[in-house]
Formats: sequence, C-alpha cells, structure tokens
Amino acid sequence: MRVQLGPVAHFSLAVSDPNVSASWWMANFDLDEYARRSSRVVLGNESVLIALFAGTPDPAAYGHLAFHATDVAALESARDILRANGVDLEDPGDEIGPVAPGSPSLGLWFHDIDGYRWELYVRLPESS
Repeated sequence: MRVQLGPVAHFSLAVSDPNVSASWWMANFDLDEYARRSSRVVLGNESVLIALFAGTPDPAAYGHLAFHATDVAALESARDILRANGVDLEDPGDEIGPVAPGSPSLGLWFHDIDGYRWELYVRLPESS
C-alpha cells in the first residue's frame, strides 16, 4: 500500500528579503498576496501557495521546480513577458526547448532574484 499524492498545495522558500521577492513574483506571475508578516509573505492563486520567508537562499538545494503551462502559446507568451521584464532566462535567443533529449515536453527555464531555478513546461501530444 502506498500514499497517494495530489497536486502541490504549497511550499516555502528562504529568500533574502520576502517583501522584495513577493514584489518580483507578483510583477511577473498571476499571484496575489494572501498573508504578510515581518519575516514572511505568502503568495498564491488557485493552483499553488508560495511562502517566502526571510532566510539564506540556497539555490543549490534543489535543481529546479516546474509549473505547468497550458500550451506552447502560453510558453511563448511567458517568454516574451519575462524577457520584457528583464528576468534572467536561460538559453537567450533559444529559451524554449525540449526538457530532455527525446522528451515530449517543452520547457522555459528562468532564475528568480535569489538565484533559484524555475521551469514552465508543457507536455506535447505524442505523435502516432
């Protein structure tokens, strides 16, 4: 017997300044502020909650975290918005690509202001 996992409900992230990080996230993504304390800001939408707390960022603690995009057009729109907002995108000029060799998924990778690596991805329909 195994425990069934559902979609991610929330996660916490150590950031240099929760207020600055919250502003960055809300300027770039469809997140609203849900709670604010002196050392923590909670952002979210119908899909996820992100708790940004004052601490020492550790981007090496994990490789990256990925969010689903609805389709390739959404990835392209995200790329254009993030590029226009000066977000650190990987692979400048060729930002959207396969998430791994032979993968049926495309991804867009970027870094937040604390250096954490993030991905937006979409799974393409498999060819028959």
